[in-house]
Amino acid sequence: MNECHFGLLQIKDANEWIEDALMRPDPVALWKSLWYEEEICCLFADSNLGKSVYACNIANEISKTRPVLYCDFELTDKQFQIRFTNTQTQKRYGFNPNFKRAELSDAANYCEPCNFEEAVIKSIEDTALGLNIKTIIIDNLTWICNSSDNGDAAGILMARLVQLKKNHGWSILVIAHTPKRSLRNPIDQNTLAGSKKLMNFFDSAFAIGRSAKDENLRYIKQIKCRSGAFEYGEDNVIVADIVKEPNGYLHFNEIGHDREAHHLREKDDKEINLINNKIVELRRNGKTFRDIASELGISLAKVQRCLTKANL
Repeated sequence: MNECHFGLLQIKDANEWIEDALMRPDPVALWKSLWYEEEICCLFADSNLGKSVYACNIANEISKTRPVLYCDFELTDKQFQIRFTNTQTQKRYGFNPNFKRAELSDAANYCEPCNFEEAVIKSIEDTALGLNIKTIIIDNLTWICNSSDNGDAAGILMARLVQLKKNHGWSILVIAHTPKRSLRNPIDQNTLAGSKKLMNFFDSAFAIGRSAKDENLRYIKQIKCRSGAFEYGEDNVIVADIVKEPNGYLHFNEIGHDREAHHLREKDDKEINLINNKIVELRRNGKTFRDIASELGISLAKVQRCLTKANL
């Protein structure tokens, strides 16, 4: 059949849609299989788990091949500087010039509250178009939408972002906050503030969880995927700790992969002692701190604490 339109709908045979889509390139992975080109994606986690650190790590890697606009509504410029500075040597990490960071200007103080959200979205759109940037990270949803924990209010905002994605072919990563959750419970779509209804707006999503195995460990779990392989589900989460390199770069240091269940269980004193004894044993066998952390799937900080107590 020929293409036709009825109201807001465009209709073609299913085969025609496929043939037309074949003329366009397949989407390229921007970050592992977690976020692809022309997707609106969500990264969510509870407070103080490193959402912004991980988002900056993602932006940093992407900026090595294409420009990225990082809209930072979390940190001041001074906080951002300290985060990526070695405070002992004053060595500052050098980002690629493609990494463009934006924060609210003084003009935001004079914006009417009822127009604030739309003004911010319009400013993001104007900036991305003006700088010819198609990859955008927004940190975070709460700052744009004061009612982001309300599914209806946040849904209106998300519909606006989806419209921008479709109009401009943009790739958008939205950072979002979650309510406190029990470490006994696995992360799922309902963990996101605003419930599963909000999740429906995203093409893909992944989350950061705190490990009950080690308070310094984090795990990254894939929650939703439309474009690529579902690689990092409950049986293969990414395990990492957060480290600052001598050059000032603060980042998630990937240790390996594991089942999420291993990071939900509660340890008893016997298990803690077994881990500590194993750390000491490996150190006495000549293993480095990093080797021990990698082999046992724990953070570098935990190894350091244990060996300090053992005077090793």
